[in-house]
Amino acid sequence: MEANKKEVARNGKAIPQGPNRQPHFSLSQELGVANQPKDMDWLDKNIPCQAACPAHTRIPDYLGEISLGNYDAAYLINLVDNVFPAVLGRVCSRPCEDVCRHGREGLGEPVAICFSKRAAADLGSNKLVVLEPLYPETGKTVAIIGGGPAGLAAARELALFGHKSTVFEKYSIPGGMMNQGIPEFRLPRETIDKEIDQIRELGVEILCNQNIGKDGDTTIEELLKSHDAVVIAAGTLSPNILDLPGKDKGGILHGLDFLLEANETGKSDIGKNVIVVGGGFTAMDCARTAIRLGSPSSVFYRRSRDEMSVTKDEIDELIHEKIPLELMVGPVSYNGDGDVNSMRFIRNELGEPDEGGRRRPVAVEGSEFDVDVDTILLATGQWQDTTWLDASVAPNVLDKDGWIPGGSPVTTNHPGLFLAGDYSIGASTLIQAIGHAKECARSVDEYLMGETRKMDVAQIGNSLQTGRVPEMDDIPRQIIPTIAIEDRTLRAEVETGYDPELATKETLRCYLCHYKFEIDNDYCIYCEKCLDVKPHENCIVRIDDLDYDDEDRIAGYTRAKDPTPFKYNLLYIDQDQCTRCGRCESVCPVECISIQKVTRDVTRPCDVD
Repeated sequence: MEANKKEVARNGKAIPQGPNRQPHFSLSQELGVANQPKDMDWLDKNIPCQAACPAHTRIPDYLGEISLGNYDAAYLINLVDNVFPAVLGRVCSRPCEDVCRHGREGLGEPVAICFSKRAAADLGSNKLVVLEPLYPETGKTVAIIGGGPAGLAAARELALFGHKSTVFEKYSIPGGMMNQGIPEFRLPRETIDKEIDQIRELGVEILCNQNIGKDGDTTIEELLKSHDAVVIAAGTLSPNILDLPGKDKGGILHGLDFLLEANETGKSDIGKNVIVVGGGFTAMDCARTAIRLGSPSSVFYRRSRDEMSVTKDEIDELIHEKIPLELMVGPVSYNGDGDVNSMRFIRNELGEPDEGGRRRPVAVEGSEFDVDVDTILLATGQWQDTTWLDASVAPNVLDKDGWIPGGSPVTTNHPGLFLAGDYSIGASTLIQAIGHAKECARSVDEYLMGETRKMDVAQIGNSLQTGRVPEMDDIPRQIIPTIAIEDRTLRAEVETGYDPELATKETLRCYLCHYKFEIDNDYCIYCEKCLDVKPHENCIVRIDDLDYDDEDRIAGYTRAKDPTPFKYNLLYIDQDQCTRCGRCESVCPVECISIQKVTRDVTRPCDVD
């Protein structure tokens, strides 16, 4: 019987599905659109960059397009998924790169996903791109309080659902932290303006200089009466001033207040000796802005460099600009008579991890020291301001202690009132705020329409090849070009971006993890030619069985006790170890190894068969 089966496979004749095809197939179906737990689990495990992106950007898809020179196609993929591609291509916090499989031990550095995203914007046509709505106009109206990244992203998504969105922005221009917090030398303002214009072109109305609250132009209650829903996306504008002795002295500023003044006016009276306290993006921006204003600065951070919540490139540029970085020191007090003239610190050592996984700083007794200073910039976080909420609304938004509940809520106990971005989840990053705003928009749409009109799915299609060859694995990460130190001003963009050659080289490094190589063991003749050419020890393994959980998801495998062909049960491609080189498929004599492209996407339920 076994010989007959092998002979039929060699001759390429149709073979009825046998016992080894399902449930060993990685997905719930072989082609089309699927959304079972097994399918979504495969996507999360095998495309880690997309799973880590709060906006679930189809990263391998757009990297593949860039490698082919299809910049406009790559930009469109990003635009659909994360709303602000050119912005994020410059200032994203890059959670995708932290989990990139290319960055694992022995495999090199992560793919420069962020810089590549920028290349799609820089090297394309640069025309306004206006997306097609998913649904026709519904007649529903939504008021959005806050014109920052979350508010604008929510407005864009709601417009695609067919709803009329109006954004109420406190400041004179929209953009929130993109304009007010991030320096122009990192993010040119024309880049922000263009991508906001693409939102306006969808019919989103943006009203600036609008104060909401009891003493403002209107209240939440009034907006709820005049709109079908209201989204609060007001960000985190209440500064966290470290509660230390001397906190009421002059010369202590919150970092965001300093950046707002510097970004709007091009100046700030902070003296010649500046200390920045903190280890995040705001701290880096404050220090690098201060030195451009002629005020030498130093950064003081209570943990080690490994615990800093910024990208490696940001720290490298800080050092490149000769800004001192003092690590493992914690602030103790603000010193001086009327204004501060020094700050006291104490040296730390790292203790046990906190709830976020970072090791706690523990003070070393007797290690205090003072640092002379004219101005102290506190890049120590900020909170949601809740003082402006209507008295009738606040109890349905806040918990018993007067705080917005933790986690990532989008709904409130007040009908028709929703939260988006940092106002819900606390101070975060641009991509986190955008991802949360997209989630919020889906909840608003369900509330308005009484049904789910967008669903997460796996799109499964057959492919002949991935276009990858093993030699691509050896391409080193391409360094982003920058301007010379002497040319770095408050307005001059430091990073100049990839040219086409660099963009192609970098994107060719991507493993294209959205491709799935799989052995059909009903056809396999166990010749083991694939084992002879595999580039990694465990990318193809001999196994006796696969392990499943209660939802039919593959949870692992049992290695073969006897490695002799036909005595073990299956040959299995461990897709977490596979680098999509195609060697196994090319040598298989019976073509039992399939190549499929599996992409996490969203679609309308009405489009699913």
